[in-house]
Amino acid sequence: MLKFTLFIRSFLFLSVMIIVTVIWAPICILFAPLPYNQRYYATARWNVFMIWAAKVICGIRYQTKGFENFPDGPVIVLSKHQSAWETIFLLMATPRPLVFVFKKSITYIPFFGWAIALMRMIPIDRSKGKDAFAQVVVQGRIRLADGQWVIMFPEGTRIPVGQKGHYKGGGTRLAVETNTPVIPIALNSGECWPKNSFLKRPGLVTVSVGKPISPEGLTAPELMQKVEDWIEAEMRVISPQVYQAEQPKK
Repeated sequence: MLKFTLFIRSFLFLSVMIIVTVIWAPICILFAPLPYNQRYYATARWNVFMIWAAKVICGIRYQTKGFENFPDGPVIVLSKHQSAWETIFLLMATPRPLVFVFKKSITYIPFFGWAIALMRMIPIDRSKGKDAFAQVVVQGRIRLADGQWVIMFPEGTRIPVGQKGHYKGGGTRLAVETNTPVIPIALNSGECWPKNSFLKRPGLVTVSVGKPISPEGLTAPELMQKVEDWIEAEMRVISPQVYQAEQPKK
């Protein structure tokens, strides 16, 4: 009975998401002439609605920690990545507009991709290797100077709950090359919105923001190690039940 209820709620949420996206994406085109911050705010109302819908329909609530750590200046956000939930939430929740670095093919998705294309994101072709990263540096420097924040997921893809992916150094390389502090974020969204799962489970997502880490005097790998250490340690604070097996036996 419980699984059936989860299925019905998840199906209803997906239906609402599709309907709202199909309606909202064309409306976003009307925002194109607006100054960028206004365009970003208006477009992000989709995110606000979807986080609300996830709460009302699926019972996915959230709490935040450390949001006072966001600085009033340029920053590169490096976040844990467990589900699609944080890509929706962080875009609406941070003090400044976010610039996502993502696969260029996403912009080809009907409706959703069209709306994303109106934003100042950084789409890349990963097959181009070093050339792709060079484009991230060029565009990232421009976006940071314009007052936006660049966000990247160091593990590269969604990682199942309780696991750790390989932390890639693209975000910290950008931080070192632009002399920009990084902000680490830990979150446990996968406990409610699991990777590759249709079913959404009710629960509380915790989003924890760490203090800025300066790249000064550090190499990109050294900076990434600091980011990884903080995120993985904080994951054990916000999701202690997931990591119980790691506790030494007494």
